[in-house]
Amino acid sequence: MRFYRPVFALRTTLGGQLTDATNSIDEFRELAEKSKSMFSEREQHITTLTLSENSAIADISYRGQLAADIPGGPSAGTVLDLQGQSEFSFKGGQISKVVDRS
Repeated sequence: MRFYRPVFALRTTLGGQLTDATNSIDEFRELAEKSKSMFSEREQHITTLTLSENSAIADISYRGQLAADIPGGPSAGTVLDLQGQSEFSFKGGQISKVVDRS
């Protein structure tokens, strides 16, 4: 069973600025693998989940420790504590779009 549609969009924003975007499952997978290696440890907890017919909105508490320096940003070992929201859109019983906001 496929949970994601073949044409799948992800948009990630930080403080209202677009930081990442994908338009296919392959691009999404590549971004997820790249992002995974940025942290030596991380955890996410859903704090609220709101469901409707064609969407789901999850409020998320996120904590992660950077594995490497971010150029022009925080250094390795820095712990990030963020609050965010993921909005999932559904089409044909599959996820068609995810918008992550933090």
